[in-house]
Amino acid sequence: MSNRVDLPEKKYDGYIFDLDGTLVDSMPLHFKAWRKALLEAGAPESVFQADEFYSCGGKSATDVVKFLNERYGLIMDAEATAANKRAIYLELLQTEGMQPIKEVMDFVYSLGDAPKAIATGSALPGACSTLKSAGLEGVFELILTPDDVKHGKPAPDMFLLAAEKLGVDPTKCVVFEDALPGMTAAAAAGMDCVVVKRPELS
Repeated sequence: MSNRVDLPEKKYDGYIFDLDGTLVDSMPLHFKAWRKALLEAGAPESVFQADEFYSCGGKSATDVVKFLNERYGLIMDAEATAANKRAIYLELLQTEGMQPIKEVMDFVYSLGDAPKAIATGSALPGACSTLKSAGLEGVFELILTPDDVKHGKPAPDMFLLAAEKLGVDPTKCVVFEDALPGMTAAAAAGMDCVVVKRPELS
């Protein structure tokens, strides 16, 4: 897909990036991992189709399972199912690899040493494995995950913490996101948001 993002012309004091679907094209792999993990946890085939998957973008894996249990009256073990999903994703990553989203990464490189961070719904081991697979290891010094805050996306906590650690005013930061929970979190943090368009899933 060409023109995945309309890059900002305005200069900001801090730049915060979601990871999956924003810096790397990992959403199809995450979707595949979720489908397998949910089936193994006893969820019906009809649960978590593409639209619902995207609506949960940026949420922690445990929160996704809790959400699905509540919505569909299921009794999946949230921690075990989330851990299995992460394990399946890492296996897929080994066999299928990962590609960066070129337009976004070109912009990241153009920023030079401007303050920048990743704020992702993924757990840190998975995030680091994704970055390594995409050849982006070491590009970002600051990587924040739901484990670093009390509330993950759509709460603004991760973005506010990123601004604090970067030493910049939250209102002078911009967030790059591909999913609604992250966009909601950016707005709640008082930050501008650049939307990265998503690919279609099969």
